[in-house]
Amino acid sequence: MQFIITAYDGTDDQALERRLSAREEHLKGVERRFKAGEHLYGAAILNDEEKMIGSIMVVDYPSRAELDQWLKEEPYMKDNVWQKIEVEPCRVAPKFMELYK
Repeated sequence: MQFIITAYDGTDDQALERRLSAREEHLKGVERRFKAGEHLYGAAILNDEEKMIGSIMVVDYPSRAELDQWLKEEPYMKDNVWQKIEVEPCRVAPKFMELYK
């Protein structure tokens, strides 16, 4: 099942510092899960000054429970980077899924 995740960082003075501190581990996990076919696409959300303030991801997990298990391990969640998160089921168009074959 595919999901869109929209996650916003905290807005306190240390928010960007927390993101940058956890970023390397976050990206390692994304790379691992991309190779496994679980993470399809992602991007940082930027503010008007082009500073990172959140993330969007399109992921593919067998169930919401398995997605939730990943979130428990995700460095941006563990290190309190993402403070507002929305998860919605979605369906990626078959043409785009051809990129993963």
